[in-house]
Amino acid sequence: MGEQGHVISCHTIDAWNHHIQKDKNKLIVVDFAAFWCGPCRAIAPFVAELAKSMPHVTFLKVDVDELKEIASDWGVEAMPTFLMLKGEKKVAKVVGGKKG
Repeated sequence: MGEQGHVISCHTIDAWNHHIQKDKNKLIVVDFAAFWCGPCRAIAPFVAELAKSMPHVTFLKVDVDELKEIASDWGVEAMPTFLMLKGEKKVAKVVGGKKG
């Protein structure tokens, strides 16, 4: 498991559920990505910097090929997709890897 100020990679449904439940009172930013996705790799350092500068926010990373069920459950159709969750509810969605 990761620590505050870092992007936490979820490799199992159990890990996903653990973090969603543990941090349900915090803002959670989920980066849905794939290892083969160029824009995902390009935006990753920026997301890591955001996580360092916002330790009060939980940053999760989900590989859509590894956890297809989670990506499908949340309606992810393109990478990268960023979901902002609060209390296990989606509050915002951003599709694409452009900063700004």
